[in-house]
Amino acid sequence: MHNNYMANLYTILLYLIQPLICLRLWIRGRKNPAYRKRWAERYGYCYGKVKPYGIVLHCVSVGEIIAAVPLINALRCYYPILPITVTTMTPTGSENTKAKFGNNVYHVYLPYDIPCAIKRFLDIIKPKLMIIMETELWPNIIRILHQRHIPLIIANARLSERSAKSYKKIGNFMCTLLQHITLVAAQSTEDGERFLSLGLKESHLAITGNIKFDISLTSQLTIAALTLRRQWAPDRPVWIASSTHKGEENIVLNVHRRLLKYFPKLLLILVPRHAERFQDVCNLVSKLGLMFTLRSSGDIPSSTTKVVIGNTMGELMLLYGIADLAFIGGSLVAHGGHNPLEAAVHTIPILTGPHTWNFKDICNKLQKAQGLINVEDEFSLEKEIISLLNSKYARENYGHNAVKVLHQNQGALNDLIYLLKPYLPLRSK
Repeated sequence: MHNNYMANLYTILLYLIQPLICLRLWIRGRKNPAYRKRWAERYGYCYGKVKPYGIVLHCVSVGEIIAAVPLINALRCYYPILPITVTTMTPTGSENTKAKFGNNVYHVYLPYDIPCAIKRFLDIIKPKLMIIMETELWPNIIRILHQRHIPLIIANARLSERSAKSYKKIGNFMCTLLQHITLVAAQSTEDGERFLSLGLKESHLAITGNIKFDISLTSQLTIAALTLRRQWAPDRPVWIASSTHKGEENIVLNVHRRLLKYFPKLLLILVPRHAERFQDVCNLVSKLGLMFTLRSSGDIPSSTTKVVIGNTMGELMLLYGIADLAFIGGSLVAHGGHNPLEAAVHTIPILTGPHTWNFKDICNKLQKAQGLINVEDEFSLEKEIISLLNSKYARENYGHNAVKVLHQNQGALNDLIYLLKPYLPLRSK
């Protein structure tokens, strides 16, 4: 009875706040007009945009899409006749999906978690299986999938101690919800134990490891990166600051200006996390008097260019391949950091700030193996970069340690694909 009350209250509140959600989308659309488009999809109207009877894979935004790339490629290989629909919640996630997969997958926004929208969406798409990346637990989606006997897998699942404590406040409701999930494929034993403590049945849990480690470089990407490096900086040192947030670009650019005194030819590739902030970052670079070029322009940086602003989608792996070292953003400001493994695959040193709780396990593994350098502020960032740029041996050592950790922790993808087999038809020849 209590659980029904909680579920009904949650649903009523969601319906009531829809005008506020729409208002928020409209306001966000001031900086990124994409937020004002395709609203019908957010309410389950996706006629003609998807193909039914396939796999739905939900990635809330960019980070989950990056993690899902090896999984999506493997699913396309093993089940070539099954259409794959990737859903996201943000325009940036949408743009990244299109940049990485083009027309090889379908893409729509995942509807808001209100029953009418979810039912409409499922009536159109009729999936054989739904996979949700990491920790997106939407009560109505979970309940309606269970009612329709559609398997639901939470892949690469993680659950922080903090989140687990919050969920325990609604213990009975959470317990019922978790029992409607077909399988939780957790990143670690600790994550798995937290799910069990909330009521997940042990028979519905598998520990697969983290599929974020299952990335590799294609020969095409390696050649493209080498070509771009020869064009952009044949005799210049290069560093990249990726996935930066508001407040971080200022720090990075101040560091870069001081570094130029020691390394006059140094080139910075600056890649803001969110597309709606590209113009703000351009304005900031101009204000600081640094010559810059936009990646989207296709222009080759001249000898006077000090910064390249990465304002394109789906090219971060390529841009890492040009750099001698990488700073991973979201970590000098309190955002919890971003994935350092796309840099690790290029065998380059990795630096992060102190705020890396979103990737705690990965960063701990890298730091323990001396494949990652943790900095506290802009002055320690400057000091470590100077040290690395002055020593090719140090750069190679940190880079090799990082890629070694990457290789040692691979294999989660194969385990996950094996676990999906009972829910999907046999591979087509």
